This record gives sequence, structure tokens and C-alpha cells, in this order.
Amino acid sequence: MTTTTRFDNTRHMIAATAPEEPVYCLSPTVLQNQVNHFVQGFDGTVGYAVKANPTPEVIRALRTAGVNTFDVASIAEVELVRSIAPNATLLYDNPIKSRREIQRAYSEYNVRSFALDDAIELEKIASIIGEDPMLELTVRFKIADATAVYDLSTKFGADEAEAIALLRQVDSLNYKAALTFHPGSQCTDPASYSNYINKAAEIVEKSGVNIQMLNVGGGFPTPYLEAKIPELKAYFDAINTSWQKGFKHQDCILVCEPGRALVDASVSIVTQVKHRRATPVVYLNDGVYGGFMEQAFSTIELPLRTYRGDKEFTGPIQRFVAFGPTCDSIDKFGYELPLPDSIAEGDWIEFGLQGGYGSSTATQFNGFVSKDYVLVDEGFPQA
Repeated sequence: MTTTTRFDNTRHMIAATAPEEPVYCLSPTVLQNQVNHFVQGFDGTVGYAVKANPTPEVIRALRTAGVNTFDVASIAEVELVRSIAPNATLLYDNPIKSRREIQRAYSEYNVRSFALDDAIELEKIASIIGEDPMLELTVRFKIADATAVYDLSTKFGADEAEAIALLRQVDSLNYKAALTFHPGSQCTDPASYSNYINKAAEIVEKSGVNIQMLNVGGGFPTPYLEAKIPELKAYFDAINTSWQKGFKHQDCILVCEPGRALVDASVSIVTQVKHRRATPVVYLNDGVYGGFMEQAFSTIELPLRTYRGDKEFTGPIQRFVAFGPTCDSIDKFGYELPLPDSIAEGDWIEFGLQGGYGSSTATQFNGFVSKDYVLVDEGFPQA
């Protein structure tokens, strides 16, 4: 199956194909609705973090939905987006890049925005590109904050003093200056964005440099079943209020780059039960080395529904230990799945909220592959 195959819904896909391998179901309609939600709520430009899901059909659907700014972190992602959206704005927001990557992005793919978080990377970029007053260099900074499930500040980000010095260096080289931050993936507190934006305003004031863009990154959370998080509106309100307070007198644009929060709801994955033991244990045809990588290090509880043949079914619920198909014992879900107690070999289990970090992080360990996509008009039902 390919991404050009389209069905009314998951049930029709199962009836037509009876898949024995994992299948991702992408709903362009659900994706369009989520893009609209961000565009209507966020007071700036809505981009997309390609790393969350680089499947070409996802990029095409986002482009059709009106997204024209993409956060890219590698030449492969640059090439992918350019092949689908040749005129899109690409923000190369990986702060660490090789000389060859910088040269190719700039010369071959017309990338004009690069992130950095130390003076060495700045000198590297300047030595390769030379004079270009249209080049935008974005300083990534960090503050002490612990409101995200996945903290990204231990790897990237300049502290306040470094960020001030870097902005001044960027300005002295006659490049366009910008600031960015990332509160961490699956951020649980809207105030984190306010704290970062307030600090950004302080950094700009102390540096004396006018920035062209403030990029608040991603981090917007998905409401997984166990997650206790505010609605997205609370995040938009916090950002918009802080933005207006700190930057209302500056000629500066506001950008965000959601990943999972933009695409999660639009994709589900259909797995098949390969084996059921006499005890409440099931073995699926996909696991942590495939579309469920995050289960290896966090308990993300996913909504699910079950099918027997082409009919959805339920019954008295029992908690099942669930393993993936590989020979590795860590190939196991981080929580027990609530399944009908009659679940059996050959039944299908569909998991929702799988648009981000599902197929994008899948391996081919033990020869098991998790990558096939189909389109469905009706997506997985939202809570």
C-alpha cells in the first residue's frame, strides 16, 4: 500500500486489505482542522517541525492546509520539503551543523535562516557564507524550566549572557538577528512560554539589537489519555499576551513550530495481534522498535479501538501486557492495554494520536518494518 491509496475510514481499509503489517492511516481533513486551530489561535506564523513526521504525504497535506514555514534539522529534511514546497520558508533550526551542511543548505537549497547557540557555530557560518545582509541568524537561548516531559535544554541553548553577546556579534556582522527557544517537548505549563518570551525581551533590551523574528519553537502538548494538560488556547493566550507586552513596539515577527501537536490527531496506526497467551498477554506486529518508540522511555497512553474482521468490537475490558514483534524483551508497551477480554490472534488494534514520532522514529530491527501509509477521509475519533 502507498500513501495514494484512500479509504472512507479504517474499517473499510481493513475490509479491503486485511493488513498483516502495520498501517498508518492519515486523515487530511483532521490535519486541516488542526492547522486551522493553530492559525486561528496563534498570533503569528505557524510552521511545522519536520522531524515529528517527515512522511511526504504529511508534508503535502500540510502544504495544502496552508503551512509554508518548516523547521528543518538536516539536509535530508531540506531536500524533502524543497521537493514538495519549493518556495517554502525553511528555518534550519538545528544549532549544530557541519560545514558541508551549511554550504549545501545555503547554496543548493536557498536556505536563508540558520540557528546557533555559540560563537564557534557563528564563526563557522560566517566563514562559509560571508557577507549577506539577507541572511538571518537565530540565537537559541535557554532558561531554567522544568515543565516539559522531554527537556531539550541540556543539549542546546545559550544562557542569557551568551545570548546577548551572540546577538551583538550577529548584528556587527550585518546579518539579520533573531531569537528562538524551545520549552521542551510535551510542555505541561503555558507559563513556560511566558517566562521564555519575557526573558527574550530582556535579552533584546540588554543587547541593544533589534531582532527580526522571535521563534517560540514547539513543545505544544498532545492530550494523551494520561496527560493532565491545559487546552491549546491557554498556550496561545499566554504567548500572545507576553508577545504583545514585550515586543509590541518592535518590527519583529512571531513564529511557532509545532510538531506532534499539529499532526498527532491526524494519524492512527493499525496493528494486528500475532499471538495471545492464556494469560492476559498479547504480541503485536509493531512495538517500540517501530511506531511505538516513545513507549520505551515514557508512559504515553494512547486511545484505541479494536476490530474483528471488518467490524469494530468491544466487550468486558481487561488489562493486557503488550509486546512488540522483535526478540528483544524491552519491546514492550509502557502500560497495560485496556482490551476486550476476548481479544484474539488475528484481531486488529488501532491506536490514535500517532502522527508525531511514530513512523518517523521506526527502525527495521529484526527485519520488522513500520512505514506504510494510507489516506482515510474519517480520522480516529477525538475525545
